[in-house]
Amino acid sequence: MNLFKRILDTFRDKPEIDWDDFEATLIRADLGLPMALATTEQARKLGTKDLETIATHCRDFLASHLPVDPPLLRPATPPPHVILVVGVNGTGKTTSTAKLAAWLKTRGRSVTLAAADTFRAAAIEQLEVWAGRIDVPMVKGAYKADPSSVCHDAFHTARANGSDYLLCDTAGRLHNRHNLMAELAKVRRTMAKLNPDAPHDTYLVIDATTGSNALQQAREFHKATPLTGLIATKLDGSGKGGIVVAIQNELDLSTRFIGSGEKITDFAPFNRERFVADIL
Repeated sequence: MNLFKRILDTFRDKPEIDWDDFEATLIRADLGLPMALATTEQARKLGTKDLETIATHCRDFLASHLPVDPPLLRPATPPPHVILVVGVNGTGKTTSTAKLAAWLKTRGRSVTLAAADTFRAAAIEQLEVWAGRIDVPMVKGAYKADPSSVCHDAFHTARANGSDYLLCDTAGRLHNRHNLMAELAKVRRTMAKLNPDAPHDTYLVIDATTGSNALQQAREFHKATPLTGLIATKLDGSGKGGIVVAIQNELDLSTRFIGSGEKITDFAPFNRERFVADIL
């Protein structure tokens, strides 16, 4: 059940709105405390008990905190446009990398994949299977090879084959493991030596169902490596999309793409109106 249906069902038959309960409902939807407080205050100021009016106002208020159109993903000049895909294990990082490659390809863009998650053999194999399915070249190294070396080789491959984009699937890492974050910084330095503007984007993949933990991941990754956007997975109308609003509000970090299922086509650019209508 999405957020505003939940609000309507919770308070519909009550003579008065319990604003503490209202606020708690917003917090449970992962909006975070600051946004939950601000939204509740906006609702109280309306001075009405009409739930439809309150829900519509809250929906508009939350939408106003999201970008109308996140920046378009434009190819770099000269190519390839390098995108690092980062995140903790279990968020759908490798699958999201492949989905992004497929999305770009359907729009006439050429893509090379780099299997830079060298510490999980299954990740290399998984990306290789996806690369075969969507018919894009992939560069890989040996198990436990230096991820920077893989990205370095992949950059030269992408440049040689004329790819518009190079997508690097980096190793899943806990946001509090400083040695792994240092390794990610090394990958960035390697890319910058090849092109001073690279990586052009760094996308953090978050699992929307993990709530406040996703916000903490975004905080720590953003400290360790400058993020340019989010890929939010498992956004299936479960009412857990509030975390996207919380991250935008605190870190000014836009959600660029949304994953909503297992299929390669269950992936789309973030659209504010659709997000508010379908998820919130």
